[in-house]
Parts: sequence; C-alpha cells; structure tokens
Amino acid sequence: MTRAPGYTRHRPGHAASPYRPAALRLCLPLLLSACTLSSPGLPPPGDTPVLARQVHAILDTPALGGTRWGLLVTDMDGKEILAIDPDQRFIPASNTKLFTTAAALASLPGLSDPDRAGGAAVRLVPHEGGASDVALIGAGDASLSDRPDCQTDCLSRLADATAATGIRRVHDVMGDDRLFPDERWGPGWSWNTLQTRSGAAVSALTLDDNVAALSVTPGSAAGSPPSATWKDGETYLKLDNQAVTVGQGKTDLRIERQPGARWVRLYGTIAAGAPPEILGIGIEDPADFAAWHFRRLLEARGIAVEGGSGAWHRPLTLGDDANAPPPSPLPPAPVLARLTPPPLADDIRHLLKVSQNLHAEILLRRLALAHGTGSTAQGIARRDAILATAGVPRSGFSLADGSGMSTYNRVTPRAVAGLLRWANRQPWGPAWRQDLPVAGEDGTLAKRFAGTALADRLFAKTGTLNATHALSGYMTAASGRMLIVSFFANDVPPDVGRSTAAMDKALLAVATAE
Repeated sequence: MTRAPGYTRHRPGHAASPYRPAALRLCLPLLLSACTLSSPGLPPPGDTPVLARQVHAILDTPALGGTRWGLLVTDMDGKEILAIDPDQRFIPASNTKLFTTAAALASLPGLSDPDRAGGAAVRLVPHEGGASDVALIGAGDASLSDRPDCQTDCLSRLADATAATGIRRVHDVMGDDRLFPDERWGPGWSWNTLQTRSGAAVSALTLDDNVAALSVTPGSAAGSPPSATWKDGETYLKLDNQAVTVGQGKTDLRIERQPGARWVRLYGTIAAGAPPEILGIGIEDPADFAAWHFRRLLEARGIAVEGGSGAWHRPLTLGDDANAPPPSPLPPAPVLARLTPPPLADDIRHLLKVSQNLHAEILLRRLALAHGTGSTAQGIARRDAILATAGVPRSGFSLADGSGMSTYNRVTPRAVAGLLRWANRQPWGPAWRQDLPVAGEDGTLAKRFAGTALADRLFAKTGTLNATHALSGYMTAASGRMLIVSFFANDVPPDVGRSTAAMDKALLAVATAE
C-alpha cells in the first residue's frame, strides 16, 4: 500500500498508550509481578522470559519511542508463545485484506471457475430521434484491460463483437456502473491519496486498475523540462508539465489533480541521466474513463459516434443500507457480447500478493452483491456475519472498508490471530496461505527477510499507512512447527523504515527461539 506522506502522532478517537513513550508492556509468564497479564492461559515456564527480553530490547529503543506495539504469536491451536498488548486496538492498514478475502473465500461460490457473472458487457440502448447509444456495462470485474499487451479480459474484444454486428453509427458511448451504488472512495480515506494509484476510485466498471500511467524522462540538459508522456498512448487526462531537469540532486517528482478536473500538473525535479520515472494517477470517474476508451476502439473499427462518451451512475439510497431488505431481481437485459474474466480466486491471489486496494474494494462489493445491492455497508455487514461464524470476537475488529485504506479501521492482534487460526482449518485455507506474500520471494515481502531463517518460511500480509506498519500470517520456526503471528506498529516516528526493521528482527528472534 502506498505510504501517505507526513506523520500524525495521535489521532482523535485513537486511544493513547497509558505508558510513557519509551515503555513497552510485555505480558508473559515469569516476568516481574508488577506486569499486568494481557490474557489468561499463558504458556508455562521455559525459555519464554529470555525471548521476551530479546524482543523487548529490539523494540524498546529511543529511535522508536512513542510507537505502540501489538504482537501475538501462538501455535496453530492458539497456545500463546509471546504477547504484547494483544487485546489493544490498532490501525491494521492492508491487514484488512485478510478479513475481506477470507470472507469471500468462505461465502462466494465457484471462485475457481471463470467469473461469468462479473464480465463486462455491451448492449444497445435506444436514443430518441437517432442512432442508438452503446452501453458498456460493468459487472464488478477488476481485471478488464485496454493495454496493448492484453491477452485475456480485453476491452478490444467487446469492440470487435460490436463491429461484427454490422453497426456503423451510434449516438453516445456510455459507461454503465450502476450495478454498484456510486461510492468511489471509502470512509476514512486520506484525501491526498485519491489522486494516486492507491486511492483510485471504485466502480463496477473498472479498466486498467483505474490508473493512467505517466512516463517522465530527464531533459537534455539541466534546467530543461523533462519529457512526460502518457503510457500506451493514453490521452484521457491532460498534462501541465512544470517539472525541471537538475544536474545535481535527487529526483523528486510530484503530481497534482484537483477534484473534478481532467488536468494533471507535474512538478518537481528529475536528475539528469536518471532512468524514466513512472507515475500512476488515479482516475476519478472510472465508468467515464472506460467509455472514453471504448469510443476510441469503436471509431478505430469504422463505427461513427455522433455524440460523445459519458457515464451512468446510481446514487446511494436508503436501500443500500446494511439492514435494507434485498432488492427484487431484475430480468437480464439482452446484450451484444459479454466477456468471461478469469476466476475470482486468481484475483484474490493477485490482490494479496501486491496489496491491490481497488481489487479488494471491488471484492467487498461483490460480497454485498451476493445478498444485496453491492453497497459498501452491505459488504461490511456480510463480512461481519462471516467473521462471527468464524468465532472472531466482535470487540476485536471495526472495519470501514475492504482494503485497509481507511484510518477508521481497528483490529486487535488476537482477532487477527483468531481469523488466521480459523482460516487454516477451512478447505480453502492452505491455498489462501500460499496466496499471501512469501518472505524473500514475492509480493510485498520480496525484499524482506531475504537470506534469513524466515526466507520462504513466512507467509504474511503486510500493511502500511501513515505512521503504521502491520504484518500478520504464518511462519515456520527453527523447530519446524508452524506458528501464527500478528504484529502491529502504530504511531511510529517519521522514519518508518526503522519500525519494519525492528519488526523483522523481532520475528527472527521468535523463529530462532521456537
């Protein structure tokens, strides 16, 4: 997940630590009697106090003063090995995706089959006094693409199918994302991320992750503007290039897109001789973006467009509330063509490996669509109900979105560990574990733990937000037994890299001791 710039020491409504900044509460057996135990049933005496002191020394340093730590390590049966405030609530960042994907795997049928229900379609809609409109209809597919190298789930195939009908003139080309209500961003998302790929708007009609990619190459000399071009011939957004090439110094490029505008301002510096920088700009209206692309494809196939392109949205209503009765099913409208995307299980693997926010949000709405209108509130309610059947305590989590971008989200290490333990017992559990990033191998853990005792032995979901880091999953200890770990660092000082290094070192100490 993209790191939001800046640092917030304390958020309103976010309980501060009852201890001094440098203090760390370790609640383990055989520690000093003044220590308040975080939970009953702690492990019997042994080497645990030594491990506790090791972890304490790693985490309780002046450089990380003020950090709120939460950690729970258990065996696969739930027996505690190490606990640091396991019942305190922490911002989970992308650890939220563990809850969303587990709920989907537990409740949505046919995830390993081609996603016939989610494929985009095209149909004709009568237009008064002239040629029909062409509607590009979104059904919640996160993988639709118009890139030149597209092999499957390609928008061009719908354009080919439309041209094959013999149609030579249409009025407007409309993107229809009314399957979901118009909720493009989640509650509690930071406004400054909405123009980035991490904060791309959510829609039932999604194209190329709702991102436009800008390639920036240094100019010929210091003081000259860099070359800035949209990748793949993209021209949906207009560019105001105010960046400068510098002979000395570092590359520091920034983008600015005002709400409601299709202009992007590029500013900052790029070092002479530096490799090209690729910047991803989040699209504000994905359905309009997809319709604009589809219009170009139709025109390239000889179909004249008399009007323009646009989007049809569905406003949020009381019928989208979590407790609203399910809507009456509508008869399916005839379509000219429909795509069949790859299985949703493939997309779940992708979104976990690379922490794809947009895909996680669409998956939450697909959860809602199975029993309702596809709203965020209904997706959250459905996820909560599944977690209740899994035995995850309701007091242990409060989640406002599907991806973890929301700063409203809170979880306890104990709740996450409980989810991981329950998932491991499900038929889909082993495959889900393999879908998580692998330490030193792939995804968001590709560059962490490489060459250590946990390389290829830790399967865990990362999480990063402003002043927040998280890591939860399964690890194999030196003894060969598998452990469950849920680890959080909140209110981290500005140099957040130090907290991940400390977390990694602490987990290596646990793996070695166990």
